[in-house]
Amino acid sequence: MQAKPPVLSAAMIAMVRGGVSTIVSSCDAALRPSIMRAMASTISADGQTVTVYLSRKQSRQLLQDIAASGRMAVVFSQPSTDRTLQLKTRQVNSRKATDADQPILKRYLAAMEWELTQVHIPPVFTRVMLDYDLEDLVVLEFEFQDAFDQTPGPNAGAPLGSPQHGGTA
Repeated sequence: MQAKPPVLSAAMIAMVRGGVSTIVSSCDAALRPSIMRAMASTISADGQTVTVYLSRKQSRQLLQDIAASGRMAVVFSQPSTDRTLQLKTRQVNSRKATDADQPILKRYLAAMEWELTQVHIPPVFTRVMLDYDLEDLVVLEFEFQDAFDQTPGPNAGAPLGSPQHGGTA
């Protein structure tokens, strides 16, 4: 029987729902990494279902690697604090973005604009970095199996819920 993944704390869920940098990665059969910045992300209120938005044109290799292996890691990092969370999965569902995704994309952009102004990056740079064509976006949805604290410091790399991490997620 597989161990149940840790439950994320309300603070971790709030961080992921806020303005956080979202980086998606995988690897091919030879373990060569592929990586791309997500155009947006969100997490369900209960912290179980994560959704990331990628540019299909910019993420070809990454999408091929995820399709071939089903494996994906997503890192959420808050620029103003360096607080960082990594979630890993072995099963990803993908679909095309639709108009129904626009509120999430707009909310993410506004949150990232605010967050990056905290580290003195003007909103215009954030808008350019996260500019997208809805027809180009692919939506990846997953439930994570593993979660790690990746915030720089003594607990970096510790699985959430482990004794090293204080037993809490």
